[in-house]
Amino acid sequence: MTYKAGIIGTGGIAGMGILGMHDEADIGRKKIDASHAGGFDAQEEIELVAIADVDEEKLERFGTAWEIPPETRYVGHEAMLEAEDLDIVSVCTPSYLHHRHVVDAARSPADPDLIWCEKPIASQVSAANEMVEVCEETDTELLVNHSFRFTDKLQRLRELIHEEAILGEILSVSTQFRMELLRNSTHLLDTLAYLLDARAETVAGHITGENEAVDSLDAAQQVDDAGGGGFVVMDDGTFVTVDCTLPRHVSSMNFSVIGTEGKLYMNNDDGEWRYWRLTDDGEHVEEPLPGIEGAWTWDDDYQRAFANAAEHVVDVLDGRAENASTGEDATRSLEIIVAFYLSHSTTGQVEIPLDRPLRDVRITSW
Repeated sequence: MTYKAGIIGTGGIAGMGILGMHDEADIGRKKIDASHAGGFDAQEEIELVAIADVDEEKLERFGTAWEIPPETRYVGHEAMLEAEDLDIVSVCTPSYLHHRHVVDAARSPADPDLIWCEKPIASQVSAANEMVEVCEETDTELLVNHSFRFTDKLQRLRELIHEEAILGEILSVSTQFRMELLRNSTHLLDTLAYLLDARAETVAGHITGENEAVDSLDAAQQVDDAGGGGFVVMDDGTFVTVDCTLPRHVSSMNFSVIGTEGKLYMNNDDGEWRYWRLTDDGEHVEEPLPGIEGAWTWDDDYQRAFANAAEHVVDVLDGRAENASTGEDATRSLEIIVAFYLSHSTTGQVEIPLDRPLRDVRITSW
């Protein structure tokens, strides 16, 4: 069976490249495989048949690059959702538009079975909650593109932590990534929630107010999204520190995990994953991670994540797999980010789940 797909938003993550990640000479001119369109293109069972954008220049550029017929290049997502019968809709617009586009797609005549929404799920927790509710009401699977979940190494590491308990009971995690909490930290925090299989319970945060993407990536506007971090206590008792204050050229994405039976260091920028088993004598002995060769890297694992995610989309639609990155999962990282801002503003700790008024706090980003 061939599944018909449409994309809302024809920018970088949809298939045309992202500043700071891809060769600047290729951005907006060539197909980029590490993208939603690239993921679809890697699957024989998926055909990208339609695209939509309010920017006609971007729409035509994307349509030409990815060979989308002119008659199925729609100005505005409403036109595409009204005219097309789609199995899959990708939402690749800025984060503040995800809510509207997911809800509209789920309720539309296009009647998709699955919506593949780019991360972060939304700019407000209340918006994320409604997206989940509407997709449940319309029997639409909502799959959020936290791409690390679709890499073989991270999936195997989760098995080692939960099924083989190589770390025993996890007690503490220290994390670090580059600034912009919503744009970048959502990857870090979703990976944390995925590996721990836990949800934040108490949060205390600090916001720097700095956003170096405005300069380094020539971002067109000022937004709330900024560097920051703090501490998080998960509902399983794990204590977590988060540092997302550093600019791109000096930062690295790393995790230091301490458990009762061992410890783990993961650096996804330097390509270094190391594991130590705690012996009965209280010594940490370094050993290879069983079933994992080498470390997670952006150049390898991230590049393949989109094809893997699209393959997972097919498996979910065929009934061979359960959704591995649900809207509920994605809301966990958003809750922490919003709580960092609330904590900074109130100079106090914040409890999760957020109370009703606090779910409406909006963090603007791209």
